[in-house]
Amino acid sequence: MGDHKDLKNISAAEKIKDLAEDIKTCMLCTYKNEKLQSRPMSFQEIDEYGIFFFLSDKNSNKNEEISANSKVEIIFAQPHDKFMILHGNATISYDRKRIKELWNPIIKIWMTGGADDPNLSIIKVVPEVGYYWNNKNGKMVAIAKMTVAFVTGKTMDDGIEGNLEL
Repeated sequence: MGDHKDLKNISAAEKIKDLAEDIKTCMLCTYKNEKLQSRPMSFQEIDEYGIFFFLSDKNSNKNEEISANSKVEIIFAQPHDKFMILHGNATISYDRKRIKELWNPIIKIWMTGGADDPNLSIIKVVPEVGYYWNNKNGKMVAIAKMTVAFVTGKTMDDGIEGNLEL
């Protein structure tokens, strides 16, 4: 088994930011009738406190679900290397100035009206707790150690994992 290191407050926020910025795309999970609803999303920003900002259509299912139940889960995964799940709460904002700050031209693929689209909203996710797993020495070393473990039948865990609490 790998090392275990729980992180709190600033250390947790730094780990969240580090893993999220490296992986980039997550599954943003909301709840509808107590059932998990998941969809892939890329965040536009993560701040130094581990708070995520996503752009979304105000008429989307995720916005409707967040309005009914603010509890969300965010799941990140990069095979053989990095994984993280966060539990938190989401709020929706229509701050036009902030939307323009978060806007990136690539978003036009999904939101064709551009930065001035009146249907754009911000989903702000504030994580409360979570769990992470990642390898100490990077993906290539992890794959090499998994290969050795497979051939020799010995466990070669190079991971580190722990709780995240903000």
